[in-house]
Amino acid sequence: MTDRYQAVLLFGAPGAGKGTQGELIGKVPGYFHMSTGDMFRSLDKHSELGKVFHDYSSKGELVPDEVTVALWHQYVHAQALLGIFKPVSELLILDGIPRTEAQTGLMDQYIDVLGVIHLVANDRDEMVKRLSRRAMQQKRVDDAREEVVRNRLDVYDRETKPVLDHYDPSIVHEVNAIGSPGAVLGEILRVLTPIHEHRFANCLEV
Repeated sequence: MTDRYQAVLLFGAPGAGKGTQGELIGKVPGYFHMSTGDMFRSLDKHSELGKVFHDYSSKGELVPDEVTVALWHQYVHAQALLGIFKPVSELLILDGIPRTEAQTGLMDQYIDVLGVIHLVANDRDEMVKRLSRRAMQQKRVDDAREEVVRNRLDVYDRETKPVLDHYDPSIVHEVNAIGSPGAVLGEILRVLTPIHEHRFANCLEV
């Protein structure tokens, strides 16, 4: 037995629809979607870790990996205690963490990764269009420039590969991110369902 949370990681380049898919998966019974964005927004500014986070963010500085992982552990533990997240019956879908090599190592003590869903969009031009449209809709004109968008995608490729390489290739599943949200969700569930059923069967045997 392990006291680590059993989880599936959700990866996707900017514009791949990771946020959309995470929210959709979270509405399917048996899955609990948790994004770092939700976590940071829910922080109590007066708590010890909350003060640390806001001290960094208010200066426009990146939160150190150790602090990010500590925040995550505190948050997910609270969700479990409150009964919002049910570790026994729900599979944890992590969105946005780990996102660096250092975080990957730190998270190993808290999670047992059963699978990795990597939303892949080989049509780089389509991704550029998506991100440019989104930036314009959100009135972030500077972010809509093609060179800025392409640089964001290049940075993701460089930073994500080392994280993916940390896990056994047999549990890393690539899913085509180009398509309707429903079609992409269907492909993701084709991967998730056997993982969840195998996990549930093992729980019944214990």
